[in-house]
Amino acid sequence: MNFITDAAIKAVKELYNTDITADAISLQETRKEFEGQLTIVTFPFTRFSKKSPEQTGTEIGEYLKANVNEVSAFNVIKGFLNISIADDYWLNTLYNQILSADFAEPQYNGQKVMVEYSSPNTNKPLHLGHIRNNLLGYSVAQILAAAGYEVIKSNLVNDRGIHICKSMLAWQKFGNGETPESSGLKGDHLVGKYYVIFDKEYKKEIEALKAEGQTEDDAKKNAPLIKEAQLMLQKWEAGDEEVISLWKTMNSWVYAGFDETYKRLGVDFDKFYYESNTYLLGKDIIEEGLAKGVFFKKEDGSVWIDLTEDGLDQKLVLRADGTSVYITQDIGTALLKYNDFGMDKSIYVVGNEQDYHFKVLFLILQKLGKADTNSLFHLSYGMVDLPSGKMKSREGTVVDADDLMAEMEHTAKQRTEELGKVEGFSEEEKSALYHTIGMGALKYFLLKVDPKKRLLFDPNESVDFQGHTGPFIQYTHARIKSVLNRAGVDFTERTGVNTLADEERELIVLLNQFPDIITQAAEAYSPAVVANYVYELAKAYNKFYHEHSILQAEDEVSKKFRLQLSAASAKVIKKGMALLGIDVPERM
Repeated sequence: MNFITDAAIKAVKELYNTDITADAISLQETRKEFEGQLTIVTFPFTRFSKKSPEQTGTEIGEYLKANVNEVSAFNVIKGFLNISIADDYWLNTLYNQILSADFAEPQYNGQKVMVEYSSPNTNKPLHLGHIRNNLLGYSVAQILAAAGYEVIKSNLVNDRGIHICKSMLAWQKFGNGETPESSGLKGDHLVGKYYVIFDKEYKKEIEALKAEGQTEDDAKKNAPLIKEAQLMLQKWEAGDEEVISLWKTMNSWVYAGFDETYKRLGVDFDKFYYESNTYLLGKDIIEEGLAKGVFFKKEDGSVWIDLTEDGLDQKLVLRADGTSVYITQDIGTALLKYNDFGMDKSIYVVGNEQDYHFKVLFLILQKLGKADTNSLFHLSYGMVDLPSGKMKSREGTVVDADDLMAEMEHTAKQRTEELGKVEGFSEEEKSALYHTIGMGALKYFLLKVDPKKRLLFDPNESVDFQGHTGPFIQYTHARIKSVLNRAGVDFTERTGVNTLADEERELIVLLNQFPDIITQAAEAYSPAVVANYVYELAKAYNKFYHEHSILQAEDEVSKKFRLQLSAASAKVIKKGMALLGIDVPERM
């Protein structure tokens, strides 16, 4: 509200003969226990006024009330000036902005950003950690697009390396030609099955060698299976046709499985990168960095960067035999992505166990002159835990994404039927609703928490129609749509209402915040900002709904106004949830 800031600047000038800038005005949302919508912190002005914070606040408040039509009242609590904005202002805001078709629509800002997320390995299915990763990446991409960025959603697939060869070798030795079709398993689950088989058989060989007298380390190196896997990797890197053919076949199974999981989860990508195409990148950049003095060569021929002045350590970027390390590939891939899209920002959604890696990568790119400090961001997130015994995974160690989604839909079905919210639904409609509620519960629970925090995900708690949950917000939307469907109304024509009840005013104030919430969430790369805002909006609507009759309002003018307010609430709830990748049902 720039007019309040401008008026406060004039107040300080006229009352205390002092020029200040907008930066000196600390404007906040008024705390709920106090009257008003906006609060000015008056402590900084006492050095001009030579009076107490309370006296200063009272003088500025009186000035604003006398000189600003939109200010209807004020109160001062210690050093805080709480300002009440006139109902006419909020009604104008509702009709001129909130109810307009372009409210909170993106205005392109000329900036392009890439959000890289998912980054799966092609030797196993997606798991709970991948779910948080995918939901964060997709939601951040949605929020940035809503904030006016051109967004590219990318996925760097780890489709090569010794771990991939382990699955391939185990299938070759123990698979008997099994396929997704013959086994009835999704392709990613089938390949993951053989990764587990490799590990079991490998451990048997290690134990056998230890029984023969070898040490643990020697047994791990000398086990026939690991030697075969290493040989297979060498053959892959040499382009052996038989190995490449098997690799392509098994990867195709995995990709089909991933596609199914992504679709069910409701995420997608604009561009896929594959490590099999990028693992050799970066070597030329190392030569360039050596010439610039960014890197240095040790006596054995290995190439390093010294980051001790940056609070880190020395980091290997090229082995003595000239082969790449992981950071080399990441440098090359970062430049490949930039050459492809020329984005202004690149966001990497990766768990916090990789914090150090990304500090190193970003520093190297900056020292090479390939990026500045604002163009790279690691969206680091914490792990997700489950209450023990709530869910069993396919392998017994990791919670499988498909199993978790199926469990969520089952829980949503049970809870919805218990509450009798599917009367009159066909079986197809019920199935769609259970999916919508189950996915909404899962996504909301994971996204309402700040990404940096580790969280405990309780599937049962997440499917609660009364708590701080996705289903509560979804049910609120369905409730509003039910009211609207029973009454046709022009949602843009102004009514004769000119005074607002507290609950009506609170709703308009909250609705008006939505564009700023999008901006805040985009700046913080935090879906939690949107998630918690939509929850507060749903709570405020339910309070309004319980306090004021809508269809049985005291007069037609009030009825129409409350329907318009309901329509605006439904629109913003739907838009807000869409930024989280969550659908809202039209009826429940």
